[in-house]
Amino acid sequence: MDTPISHNRNKQQIFFAILFFVILIAGISYVKWWPYYQKAIAAASTHSVGDSIIAGVGTATGGVSLKTGFSFTIAYFLSVWKALVVALIVGSLVQVLLPVRWIRRYLGGTKFRNTLIGTLMGVPTMMCTCCSAPVTVGLAKSKASVNSIMAFFLANPLLNPATLIFMGLVLGWKFTFFRIVFSILMVLCIATLVGRLSTKKQVEVPEGVDFDPVEENTEGLIKRWWKAFYILVIDSIPAYVVIVFILGTFEGVLFPAIQGGLSGGVVAVILFALVGTIFVIPTAGEIPIIQALMALGLTAGPTAALLMTLPAVSIVSLALLKPVLSWKSLGITAASVFAFGLVAGLVGAFIL
Repeated sequence: MDTPISHNRNKQQIFFAILFFVILIAGISYVKWWPYYQKAIAAASTHSVGDSIIAGVGTATGGVSLKTGFSFTIAYFLSVWKALVVALIVGSLVQVLLPVRWIRRYLGGTKFRNTLIGTLMGVPTMMCTCCSAPVTVGLAKSKASVNSIMAFFLANPLLNPATLIFMGLVLGWKFTFFRIVFSILMVLCIATLVGRLSTKKQVEVPEGVDFDPVEENTEGLIKRWWKAFYILVIDSIPAYVVIVFILGTFEGVLFPAIQGGLSGGVVAVILFALVGTIFVIPTAGEIPIIQALMALGLTAGPTAALLMTLPAVSIVSLALLKPVLSWKSLGITAASVFAFGLVAGLVGAFIL
């Protein structure tokens, strides 16, 4: 029988949970759902989602350029800053507004159903790989299992409904179907693999970095939230900016001119699977890049490799997960995405 004290605690927890979901829905409605609805309407008539974030992709080998790195960094953060702010807020609030036992109940196990729940949670939030990272870290600090957080992390960019619609309107619906099938396989297989090969099935954050979610009282709620938010920002933003700048600086080397053998064949598939695994883009940024490269003659194989790897992960997003995942887990994730890119490239060469 519930005591008055336990009843009040339950009411507090329900209130905090409602508050969390109100903030979450308001945030993603503002930065994702409503803008993407308008963008889909425009894409239906123009068959375009805008210019590639990589200026002149595939047309010239610009080499290493600090100026290009600066320009790319500015363009990238202008594209993602609103979503990044929402991600940092949500990633910190999940640690203080949701009881840890709730997270453990649905996302704390190592079974396939926990991976599936993480996958389904990642579909409506529709974040790019870097913006999903702070939320993934927040879930990890609330004791979600490795397989669950990895499924959430990968499902955000790969199974983004808006991106899939854009893809059908711009590149063709066969690309959308191809992306859905391979994305489901990638999310479920990679999350399961990383979870099983991880030394510790639940994340153990070093002392002083861990954060206790609210369970029984509200004392110091704002202070605890600020601590969680501050740690996320410190762990994320400096490395985020530096690595994005470095990738932009080497953009001309990573995306060479499409000429001769680089437009198709096994070597091109390997190259673009590797580049896609490394490089960073905003949500749906792969579509104008692929559209531009296809116009220059990029064939189906390397296109498919880029289609699957470019949105999935990047050096940046993997670095953002380092506070809660081991180098081993991050390495397995990157290698698995690259491997799936190779398979997608070989399969796509025949069916796209």
